Amino acid sequence: MKKRLQDALKLEFPPVATLWMDEAPDEALAFADGKRGCLMSLFAAAAKGKIAALGKKNVGCPGGGVGMCYGNYYAENFPGGVDCFSRFLSNGNQGYPKGEAIAEQMQGHAPDTFIEEFLHGERYMKSPEIVVDFIDKVGIMDLGEKQTVFMPLPMAEERKLKPATVTIICNASQLSALIILCNYFRRGIENVAAPYVAGCQSIGAVTYSEMESLSPRGIIGLVDITARKTIKNSLGADKLTFSVPYPLFREMEENIAGSFLEKSPWLEIIPSSAF
Repeated sequence: MKKRLQDALKLEFPPVATLWMDEAPDEALAFADGKRGCLMSLFAAAAKGKIAALGKKNVGCPGGGVGMCYGNYYAENFPGGVDCFSRFLSNGNQGYPKGEAIAEQMQGHAPDTFIEEFLHGERYMKSPEIVVDFIDKVGIMDLGEKQTVFMPLPMAEERKLKPATVTIICNASQLSALIILCNYFRRGIENVAAPYVAGCQSIGAVTYSEMESLSPRGIIGLVDITARKTIKNSLGADKLTFSVPYPLFREMEENIAGSFLEKSPWLEIIPSSAF
């Protein structure tokens, strides 16, 4: 199995394939239905050689439901709906009668840390109005009953499976190389984007939308501090992600030969970015 990009960048972890399947493999790790959790832990498990899966009933959290395209989880699955979520992500529900009533109902049923953030906000955006605009920009898609499966890309290819997208876990030097390579064989200087979205949304909905483009971009992710907290012990505190539709990943691999990745500036950087 060829691992041209993995070898050229000296990646610590193999690229992770995201697949849409009618049924998840029997050996897949998954959350129990309805269990709350950050799905980036499932993604991290795939980077370390496991298979992980999720679907509409076990996506982990409302942000993950939107991020992995299982409908409008903010409206349907967050306590109080979009108006309470927009306050949760910004300056909190304290002082908002509906939100305070819901917080009271959650006492004894939800973790104290969640109730604290529900009332006082995660403060990732300044106002609820900005959050509403954020939701609109991310967009809502629905994969229905399809299962989202994460597995190491070499494993997917060995099984003759075609991923929807591929996500690379990288450090700063490797990200620099990925940005250059994604622009190397294409016109323009903005063939890569770094949108402000959750970690799961960067590998999911935002990258999925690039699949519909005639000129898909690479998407830089893991700028989400909550997701970084989830994966810092398993993948490292210095990592970001770089996600692309699978055909673009293959184009990038095909353009390694003859590129800067074979020249001395990059080869001199490799020791500091190798593991």
